[in-house]
Amino acid sequence: MKILVKLAAGLLVAASFMGNAANAQTVLRSSDTHPDGYPTVEGVKYFGELVKERTAGRYSVEVYHSAQLGEEKDTIEQVRSGVIELNRVSMAPFNGTVKESIVPALPYLFRSEEHMHKVMDGAIGDQIKKAFEGAGVVVLAFYDAGARSFYNKQKPINTVEDMKGLKFRVIQSDIFVDMVAALGANATPMPYGEVYSGIETGVIDGAENNFPSYDTAKHFEVAKNYSLDEHTILPEVFVMNKAAFDKLTPEDQEIFKQAAKDSVAKQRELWAAKVKESRAKVEAAGAKITTPEKQGFIDAMKPVYEKHVTDEVLKKMVEDVRAVQ
Repeated sequence: MKILVKLAAGLLVAASFMGNAANAQTVLRSSDTHPDGYPTVEGVKYFGELVKERTAGRYSVEVYHSAQLGEEKDTIEQVRSGVIELNRVSMAPFNGTVKESIVPALPYLFRSEEHMHKVMDGAIGDQIKKAFEGAGVVVLAFYDAGARSFYNKQKPINTVEDMKGLKFRVIQSDIFVDMVAALGANATPMPYGEVYSGIETGVIDGAENNFPSYDTAKHFEVAKNYSLDEHTILPEVFVMNKAAFDKLTPEDQEIFKQAAKDSVAKQRELWAAKVKESRAKVEAAGAKITTPEKQGFIDAMKPVYEKHVTDEVLKKMVEDVRAVQ
Protein backbone atom coordinates (compact mmCIF):
# COMPACT_ATOMS: atom_id res chain seq x y z
CA MET A 1 0.00 0.00 0.00
CA LYS A 2 2.83 2.42 0.87
CA ILE A 3 4.49 1.79 -2.49
CA LEU A 4 1.21 2.45 -4.32
CA VAL A 5 0.76 5.72 -2.46
CA LYS A 6 4.30 6.76 -3.31
CA LEU A 7 3.83 5.88 -6.97
CA ALA A 8 0.52 7.74 -7.14
CA ALA A 9 2.11 10.80 -5.59
CA GLY A 10 4.99 10.53 -8.02
CA LEU A 11 2.66 10.34 -11.01
CA LEU A 12 0.91 13.51 -9.90
CA VAL A 13 4.22 15.32 -9.53
CA ALA A 14 5.46 14.02 -12.88
CA ALA A 15 2.23 15.07 -14.59
CA SER A 16 2.50 18.50 -13.03
CA PHE A 17 6.06 18.81 -14.30
CA MET A 18 5.24 17.73 -17.83
CA GLY A 19 2.36 20.14 -18.07
CA ASN A 20 3.97 23.16 -16.45
CA ALA A 21 7.64 23.02 -17.38
CA ALA A 22 7.85 26.77 -17.91
CA ASN A 23 5.75 27.78 -14.92
CA ALA A 24 6.94 29.03 -11.54
CA GLN A 25 7.79 26.70 -8.70
CA THR A 26 8.14 23.46 -10.63
CA VAL A 27 9.28 20.92 -8.05
CA LEU A 28 11.41 18.01 -9.24
CA ARG A 29 11.70 14.89 -7.10
CA SER A 30 15.00 13.05 -6.72
CA SER A 31 15.63 9.72 -4.99
CA ASP A 32 18.65 8.37 -3.10
CA THR A 33 19.04 5.22 -1.02
CA HIS A 34 21.53 6.84 1.34
CA PRO A 35 20.73 8.82 4.52
CA ASP A 36 20.46 12.57 4.84
CA GLY A 37 23.91 14.15 4.97
CA TYR A 38 25.52 11.46 2.80
CA PRO A 39 27.78 13.02 0.11
CA THR A 40 25.58 11.94 -2.83
CA VAL A 41 22.49 13.32 -1.10
CA GLU A 42 24.26 16.60 -0.41
CA GLY A 43 25.58 16.72 -3.98
CA VAL A 44 22.05 16.56 -5.39
CA LYS A 45 20.85 19.13 -2.84
CA TYR A 46 23.60 21.47 -3.98
CA PHE A 47 22.57 20.88 -7.60
CA GLY A 48 19.02 21.85 -6.60
CA GLU A 49 20.20 25.04 -4.91
CA LEU A 50 22.11 26.07 -8.03
CA VAL A 51 19.17 25.28 -10.33
CA LYS A 52 16.77 27.25 -8.14
CA GLU A 53 19.14 30.21 -8.03
CA ARG A 54 19.96 30.18 -11.75
CA THR A 55 16.34 29.80 -12.85
CA ALA A 56 15.19 32.55 -10.48
CA GLY A 57 13.12 30.06 -8.50
CA ARG A 58 11.26 28.51 -11.44
CA TYR A 59 12.62 25.07 -10.55
CA SER A 60 13.46 23.44 -7.24
CA VAL A 61 14.54 19.94 -6.24
CA GLU A 62 13.25 17.82 -3.37
CA VAL A 63 15.65 15.03 -2.40
CA TYR A 64 14.02 11.92 -0.95
CA HIS A 65 16.89 10.24 0.86
CA SER A 66 16.99 6.97 2.84
CA ALA A 67 15.15 5.01 0.13
CA GLN A 68 11.89 6.83 0.89
CA LEU A 69 10.74 6.21 -2.69
CA GLY A 70 12.07 2.65 -2.82
CA GLU A 71 15.32 0.78 -3.34
CA GLU A 72 17.45 1.52 -6.41
CA LYS A 73 15.89 -1.14 -8.65
CA ASP A 74 12.46 0.41 -8.06
CA THR A 75 13.52 4.02 -8.46
CA ILE A 76 15.41 3.30 -11.68
CA GLU A 77 12.13 2.18 -13.21
CA GLN A 78 10.38 5.22 -11.73
CA VAL A 79 12.81 7.67 -13.34
CA ARG A 80 12.86 5.83 -16.67
CA SER A 81 9.06 5.93 -16.84
CA GLY A 82 8.78 9.53 -15.60
CA VAL A 83 7.19 8.82 -12.22
CA ILE A 84 10.06 10.83 -10.72
CA GLU A 85 12.29 13.24 -12.61
CA LEU A 86 15.69 12.71 -10.99
CA ASN A 87 17.60 9.85 -9.40
CA ARG A 88 21.03 9.19 -7.94
CA VAL A 89 21.90 5.50 -8.26
CA SER A 90 24.79 3.12 -8.73
CA MET A 91 25.71 2.53 -12.34
CA ALA A 92 25.81 -1.26 -11.94
CA PRO A 93 22.03 -1.91 -12.14
CA PHE A 94 22.09 -0.36 -15.62
CA ASN A 95 24.57 -2.98 -16.90
CA GLY A 96 21.78 -5.04 -18.46
CA THR A 97 20.25 -2.12 -20.39
CA VAL A 98 23.21 0.17 -21.18
CA LYS A 99 26.11 -1.98 -22.35
CA GLU A 100 28.64 0.87 -22.11
CA SER A 101 27.94 1.05 -18.36
CA ILE A 102 29.59 -2.36 -18.06
CA VAL A 103 33.07 -0.89 -18.48
CA PRO A 104 33.25 1.28 -15.31
CA ALA A 105 31.81 -1.67 -13.35
CA LEU A 106 34.60 -4.05 -14.37
CA PRO A 107 36.69 -5.19 -11.39
CA TYR A 108 40.20 -3.79 -10.94
CA LEU A 109 39.95 -1.66 -14.10
CA PHE A 110 40.56 1.75 -12.51
CA ARG A 111 43.96 2.15 -10.89
CA SER A 112 42.81 4.85 -8.47
CA GLU A 113 40.03 7.36 -7.91
CA GLU A 114 42.13 9.95 -9.75
CA HIS A 115 42.31 7.61 -12.75
CA MET A 116 38.54 7.15 -12.63
CA HIS A 117 38.02 10.94 -12.53
CA LYS A 118 40.16 11.46 -15.64
CA VAL A 119 38.26 8.74 -17.50
CA MET A 120 34.75 9.81 -16.54
CA ASP A 121 35.46 13.54 -17.01
CA GLY A 122 36.73 12.94 -20.55
CA ALA A 123 35.66 11.45 -23.88
CA ILE A 124 34.93 8.00 -22.43
CA GLY A 125 32.57 9.52 -19.90
CA ASP A 126 30.82 11.42 -22.70
CA GLN A 127 30.43 8.18 -24.65
CA ILE A 128 28.82 6.50 -21.64
CA LYS A 129 26.51 9.47 -21.04
CA LYS A 130 25.28 9.33 -24.63
CA ALA A 131 24.53 5.62 -24.33
CA PHE A 132 22.25 6.17 -21.33
CA GLU A 133 19.80 8.18 -23.42
CA GLY A 134 18.66 4.94 -25.02
CA ALA A 135 17.46 3.85 -21.58
CA GLY A 136 15.22 6.91 -21.27
CA VAL A 137 17.47 8.98 -19.01
CA VAL A 138 20.00 11.78 -19.35
CA VAL A 139 23.15 11.50 -17.23
CA LEU A 140 23.66 14.86 -15.57
CA ALA A 141 26.70 13.86 -13.52
CA PHE A 142 28.99 11.10 -12.35
CA TYR A 143 29.43 11.18 -8.58
CA ASP A 144 32.12 9.56 -6.46
CA ALA A 145 31.38 6.34 -4.63
CA GLY A 146 34.96 5.49 -3.75
CA ALA A 147 36.45 2.02 -3.85
CA ARG A 148 34.31 -0.98 -2.96
CA SER A 149 35.86 -3.74 -0.85
CA PHE A 150 34.69 -6.95 0.79
CA TYR A 151 33.69 -7.25 4.45
CA ASN A 152 32.32 -10.16 6.43
CA LYS A 153 31.67 -11.49 9.91
CA GLN A 154 33.61 -14.74 9.65
CA LYS A 155 37.33 -13.97 9.18
CA PRO A 156 39.87 -11.54 7.72
CA ILE A 157 40.44 -11.89 3.98
CA ASN A 158 44.06 -11.72 2.90
CA THR A 159 44.11 -14.02 -0.14
CA VAL A 160 41.71 -15.38 -2.73
CA GLU A 161 41.67 -18.64 -0.79
CA ASP A 162 40.08 -16.82 2.16
CA MET A 163 37.07 -15.98 -0.02
CA LYS A 164 36.09 -19.58 -0.69
CA GLY A 165 32.64 -20.59 0.51
CA LEU A 166 31.68 -17.20 1.94
CA LYS A 167 28.31 -15.66 1.02
CA PHE A 168 28.39 -12.02 -0.04
CA ARG A 169 25.60 -9.63 -0.88
CA VAL A 170 26.22 -7.86 -4.16
CA ILE A 171 24.52 -5.18 -6.25
CA GLN A 172 21.93 -6.57 -8.63
CA SER A 173 24.42 -6.87 -11.49
CA ASP A 174 25.67 -9.93 -13.35
CA ILE A 175 29.21 -8.57 -13.32
CA PHE A 176 29.24 -8.46 -9.53
CA VAL A 177 27.75 -11.96 -9.30
CA ASP A 178 30.40 -13.32 -11.66
CA MET A 179 33.20 -11.44 -9.90
CA VAL A 180 32.35 -13.06 -6.57
CA ALA A 181 31.99 -16.49 -8.19
CA ALA A 182 35.43 -16.11 -9.84
CA LEU A 183 36.88 -15.61 -6.37
CA GLY A 184 35.33 -18.84 -5.12
CA ALA A 185 32.62 -17.21 -3.03
CA ASN A 186 28.83 -17.16 -3.36
CA ALA A 187 27.00 -14.03 -4.50
CA THR A 188 23.55 -13.07 -3.28
CA PRO A 189 21.95 -10.05 -5.03
CA MET A 190 19.95 -8.22 -2.38
CA PRO A 191 18.52 -4.72 -1.82
CA TYR A 192 20.87 -2.46 0.12
CA GLY A 193 18.37 -1.99 2.93
CA GLU A 194 18.30 -5.72 3.71
CA VAL A 195 22.05 -6.23 4.14
CA TYR A 196 22.31 -5.53 7.87
CA SER A 197 19.64 -8.05 8.83
CA GLY A 198 20.99 -10.51 6.25
CA ILE A 199 24.42 -10.52 7.89
CA GLU A 200 22.97 -10.50 11.39
CA THR A 201 20.77 -13.55 10.74
CA GLY A 202 23.35 -15.48 8.72
CA VAL A 203 21.57 -15.32 5.37
CA ILE A 204 24.85 -13.84 4.12
CA ASP A 205 28.32 -13.64 5.66
CA GLY A 206 29.06 -10.16 4.40
CA ALA A 207 28.88 -7.68 1.56
CA GLU A 208 31.07 -5.30 -0.41
CA ASN A 209 30.98 -1.54 -0.35
CA ASN A 210 32.91 1.64 0.41
CA PHE A 211 33.78 2.98 3.87
CA PRO A 212 30.94 5.56 4.06
CA SER A 213 28.30 2.91 3.27
CA TYR A 214 29.93 0.40 5.63
CA ASP A 215 29.68 3.10 8.28
CA THR A 216 26.34 4.82 7.69
CA ALA A 217 24.41 1.55 7.17
CA LYS A 218 26.10 0.26 10.36
CA HIS A 219 27.31 -2.90 8.63
CA PHE A 220 30.50 -2.63 10.70
CA GLU A 221 28.42 -3.65 13.71
CA VAL A 222 27.71 -7.11 12.28
CA ALA A 223 30.70 -7.63 9.95
CA LYS A 224 33.96 -6.62 11.61
CA ASN A 225 36.43 -7.84 8.96
CA TYR A 226 37.02 -5.28 6.19
CA SER A 227 39.43 -6.29 3.43
CA LEU A 228 40.75 -3.35 1.40
CA ASP A 229 40.90 -5.12 -1.95
CA GLU A 230 39.26 -2.15 -3.76
CA HIS A 231 37.83 -4.35 -6.51
CA THR A 232 35.73 -1.63 -8.12
CA ILE A 233 35.94 2.15 -8.16
CA LEU A 234 32.48 2.50 -9.60
CA PRO A 235 31.07 6.01 -10.10
CA GLU A 236 27.44 6.73 -9.32
CA VAL A 237 25.13 8.27 -11.89
CA PHE A 238 22.84 11.23 -11.32
CA VAL A 239 20.17 10.97 -14.00
CA MET A 240 17.09 12.81 -15.21
CA ASN A 241 14.11 11.41 -17.10
CA LYS A 242 14.88 12.12 -20.77
CA ALA A 243 11.37 13.24 -21.68
CA ALA A 244 11.43 15.72 -18.80
CA PHE A 245 14.87 16.99 -19.81
CA ASP A 246 13.80 17.36 -23.43
CA LYS A 247 10.87 19.55 -22.37
CA LEU A 248 13.26 22.10 -20.85
CA THR A 249 14.16 25.10 -22.97
CA PRO A 250 17.69 24.96 -24.42
CA GLU A 251 18.67 27.67 -21.95
CA ASP A 252 17.35 25.69 -18.99
CA GLN A 253 19.01 22.53 -20.26
CA GLU A 254 22.34 24.35 -20.12
CA ILE A 255 21.56 25.58 -16.60
CA PHE A 256 20.81 22.04 -15.46
CA LYS A 257 23.96 20.61 -17.07
CA GLN A 258 26.21 23.31 -15.63
CA ALA A 259 24.63 23.02 -12.17
CA ALA A 260 25.26 19.27 -12.27
CA LYS A 261 28.87 19.82 -13.34
CA ASP A 262 29.37 22.31 -10.52
CA SER A 263 27.82 19.87 -8.03
CA VAL A 264 30.42 17.22 -8.93
CA ALA A 265 33.26 19.27 -7.44
CA LYS A 266 31.21 19.79 -4.28
CA GLN A 267 30.30 16.10 -4.03
CA ARG A 268 33.91 14.97 -4.50
CA GLU A 269 35.06 17.30 -1.74
CA LEU A 270 32.39 15.97 0.61
CA TRP A 271 33.18 12.40 -0.41
CA ALA A 272 36.90 12.63 0.38
CA ALA A 273 36.13 14.03 3.83
CA LYS A 274 33.48 11.37 4.50
CA VAL A 275 35.80 8.50 3.59
CA LYS A 276 38.36 9.65 6.17
CA GLU A 277 35.69 10.20 8.79
CA SER A 278 34.01 6.82 8.21
CA ARG A 279 37.24 4.84 8.22
CA ALA A 280 38.28 6.41 11.51
CA LYS A 281 34.84 5.70 12.99
CA VAL A 282 34.68 2.01 12.05
CA GLU A 283 38.25 1.39 13.19
CA ALA A 284 37.47 3.01 16.53
CA ALA A 285 34.43 0.72 16.78
CA GLY A 286 36.60 -2.39 16.38
CA ALA A 287 36.56 -3.11 12.64
CA LYS A 288 39.67 -5.01 11.54
CA ILE A 289 41.00 -3.64 8.26
CA THR A 290 43.39 -5.75 6.21
CA THR A 291 45.08 -5.05 2.87
CA PRO A 292 45.36 -8.23 0.78
CA GLU A 293 47.81 -8.86 -2.04
CA LYS A 294 45.69 -7.77 -5.01
CA GLN A 295 47.43 -9.61 -7.82
CA GLY A 296 45.74 -12.92 -7.05
CA PHE A 297 42.35 -11.19 -7.12
CA ILE A 298 43.19 -9.45 -10.40
CA ASP A 299 44.36 -12.70 -12.00
CA ALA A 300 41.07 -14.38 -11.06
CA MET A 301 39.08 -11.83 -13.11
CA LYS A 302 40.02 -13.19 -16.55
CA PRO A 303 36.74 -15.14 -16.99
CA VAL A 304 34.72 -12.10 -15.92
CA TYR A 305 36.28 -9.98 -18.67
CA GLU A 306 35.91 -12.79 -21.21
CA LYS A 307 32.20 -13.08 -20.45
CA HIS A 308 31.25 -9.41 -20.27
CA VAL A 309 33.65 -7.62 -22.62
CA THR A 310 32.30 -9.36 -25.69
CA ASP A 311 32.23 -6.89 -28.58
CA GLU A 312 34.66 -4.51 -30.21
CA VAL A 313 33.05 -1.40 -28.72
CA LEU A 314 33.59 -2.60 -25.15
CA LYS A 315 37.05 -4.00 -25.88
CA LYS A 316 38.10 -0.64 -27.31
CA MET A 317 36.66 1.18 -24.28
CA VAL A 318 38.63 -1.03 -21.90
CA GLU A 319 41.82 -0.34 -23.87
CA ASP A 320 41.08 3.39 -23.85
CA VAL A 321 40.47 3.38 -20.08
CA ARG A 322 43.76 1.62 -19.43
CA ALA A 323 45.56 4.09 -21.69
CA VAL A 324 44.41 7.14 -19.71
CA GLN A 325 47.30 8.45 -17.60
